[in-house]
Amino acid sequence: MTPVDELAATPVHTFTQRFSATRRGARLARHLAVIQLADWGVPLGTGASDAAALVVAELVANAVTHGLVPGRDFELRIVLVHGLIRVEVSDARRDRRPVVRGHERGAEAGYGMRIVEAIAAGWGVHDRVVGKTVWAELPVIR
Repeated sequence: MTPVDELAATPVHTFTQRFSATRRGARLARHLAVIQLADWGVPLGTGASDAAALVVAELVANAVTHGLVPGRDFELRIVLVHGLIRVEVSDARRDRRPVVRGHERGAEAGYGMRIVEAIAAGWGVHDRVVGKTVWAELPVIR
C-alpha cells in the first residue's frame, strides 16, 4: 500500500452535538469529548486526550461566557483524521471574538486562549450565518 493509499484509507471520525449555553452544558461537552475520543482510539489519560479536554474546556467556557445569547445553544464538533484532532465550538455572537491576552499581574481569568495557543498546533475563527466558530487543531501522538 502506498502512502497515498494509506492516507485515503484512514478513517475520518466526526462528532457533533449542541449543548445548552450553561456551565453544566460546558462540563458535559468536555466529558463527552474525551469519551468520544476514547471510542476512536485516543485513550483517556493520554497526552492527546488531556490536551483535547483542555482545549474543549477553554473553548466551550468562552462560548458560554462571552458568546452567550439568551435562548441559544453552543455546538461542539470534533473531527479526528490523519493523526489530527480538530475541535470546533460555535456560538451565536459574531461580535465577540477570542483574543490572546498578555500577562496581567494578579489576574484570575483571561488566560484561556493563551492556553489554547500554547498547546494547539493552530487555532482560528471563522464567521457563520449566525455567530462564529472557534477552532483548534491538536496532533495525536501515539
